[in-house]
Amino acid sequence: MPRKLLLPYKSVFSHFRAPRGLHDSLAMNAARSGYRVFSANSTAASTELAKKITERLGVELGKSVVYQETNGETRVEIKESVRGQDIFIIQTIPRDVNTAVMELLIMAYALKTSCARNIIGVIPYFPYSKQSKMRKRGSIVCKLLASMLAKAGLTHIITMDLHQKEIQGFFSFPVDNLRASPFLLQYIQEEIPDYRNAVIVAKSPGAAKRAQSYAERLRLGLAVIHGEAQCTEQDMDDGRHSPPMLKNATVHPGLELPLMMAKEKPPITVVGDVGGRIAIIVDDIIDDVESFVAAAEILKERGAYKIFVMATHGLLSADAPRLIEESSIDEVVVTNTVPHEVQKLQCPKIKTVDISLILSEAIRRIHNGESMAYLFRNITVDD
Repeated sequence: MPRKLLLPYKSVFSHFRAPRGLHDSLAMNAARSGYRVFSANSTAASTELAKKITERLGVELGKSVVYQETNGETRVEIKESVRGQDIFIIQTIPRDVNTAVMELLIMAYALKTSCARNIIGVIPYFPYSKQSKMRKRGSIVCKLLASMLAKAGLTHIITMDLHQKEIQGFFSFPVDNLRASPFLLQYIQEEIPDYRNAVIVAKSPGAAKRAQSYAERLRLGLAVIHGEAQCTEQDMDDGRHSPPMLKNATVHPGLELPLMMAKEKPPITVVGDVGGRIAIIVDDIIDDVESFVAAAEILKERGAYKIFVMATHGLLSADAPRLIEESSIDEVVVTNTVPHEVQKLQCPKIKTVDISLILSEAIRRIHNGESMAYLFRNITVDD
């Protein structure tokens, strides 16, 4: 019986030819997958930033439906294929923080189960960032949220001016913490007449580092408000004071600890000269405005003739617009990381700086695998 000639494995398929165009499409997909930009907000007012970013990128907003059912549950439906693509979810945080968080988690999980290649969250204001330290018997909620986002499927986050830079350590994936200060500095130079006669003010010693950065870049003086009217996060109790000391508690004779003296703040003081000058108060978040209003009154008493407040995130909760309107503050300047159109209608003193440019550039660079160093030019560790 004659022996059959066995062809090499590759030669069996040597005469197979794929349909014309298939090789080109496969090569294109292998070289570069596409990307889509979605908005996870269910309210029209919160999608404005997403629309500005997509306009700058020259792409359409991804087709999805996000809504609340009659029983209060959040439902997300993705209306197009995302398989093998880089997906960017833009989520601004309106007043209903918990609903916004659930919208983000559910959309991320929906995209993960739809086989998206990478899911990048664009969260300009990261919620719960003030709860990043232990308070008595509480919890570090910011770390819990970071774990939930990772579990839902996020692989990367773009955010802006985290309340504490150490929050980046809570995540198991990369975090790009962008800065809004270049846009706010540009506003000071272009929109405040005679800004050379201004002084940068920190409304508490805890904000002095940020104020110093602004003062050095603008070549201006620095002032710090310090005294009994201020209350900083460092003064709050944490878990190390638990359980409380009992008066009649039995203590081992060899374990007496030195008694810690109670803190007593000095009278209110403004360190620095603000007389006859423009005072510019800088901070990262403006939410409850009582401390800003009190600082403005003090600066007015010390001789400042105009008072501006510059902050990245304008949460402006509760009666903030009314209090600002009735205060000595001349203008409050915030970025559009958080929607605040309603507050602007209530208070004409509130002005907005658009930061969609840097967010759209960050999206473009991440998708193309380019370095992010350009977005952090001249930014030091202390900024």
